[in-house]
Amino acid sequence: MGKQKTKKFAAMKRMISLRDHRIKEKDRAKPKEKKKKDPSALKEREVTKYPSCLFFQYNTQLGPPYHILVDTNFINFSIKAKLDIVQSMMDCLYAKCIPYITDCVMAEIEKLGMKYRVALRIAKDPRFERLPCTHKGTYADDCLVQRVTQHKCYILATVDRDLKRRVRKIPGVPIMYISNHRYNIERMPDDYGAPRF
Repeated sequence: MGKQKTKKFAAMKRMISLRDHRIKEKDRAKPKEKKKKDPSALKEREVTKYPSCLFFQYNTQLGPPYHILVDTNFINFSIKAKLDIVQSMMDCLYAKCIPYITDCVMAEIEKLGMKYRVALRIAKDPRFERLPCTHKGTYADDCLVQRVTQHKCYILATVDRDLKRRVRKIPGVPIMYISNHRYNIERMPDDYGAPRF
């Protein structure tokens, strides 16, 4: 009894390389020519363009009256803390403040239902400016981040940790938040008249 030869699993036939000298010259694959780098040629690289309103991290477009983009949870937490939004903003910044609400934030509050009807009534206050949204979908966080990136004249008012983390990566955008039953602001340059924290 002889040993039985087992067939190897997934064994492939050995193939000749297309550059092999045994293949006729006309059928042979041509070797790739390496392009020599020209040392005098200009190197192209993509650099992110920063808006002209920024002087390093200092945003020159921020100044009274302040334009404040308001998030859904900021309104809800303000109600819980019994804070008048416009008055508390003025107490925080010592200047006139114009709160702005996007269509996405408005849609998000409307989706929350009857439990948040007080927040909806506050959002429909005539002191709040409405900003129309042209993009698809109603995800408010993406909308706010996009708006803050495009136009550096806004302060973002939010309590959402994830949104704060995203906005901190964008230079020159201050964040307003609620702590100890009052509004505070982070990343606000001292020259604007805002209190230091």
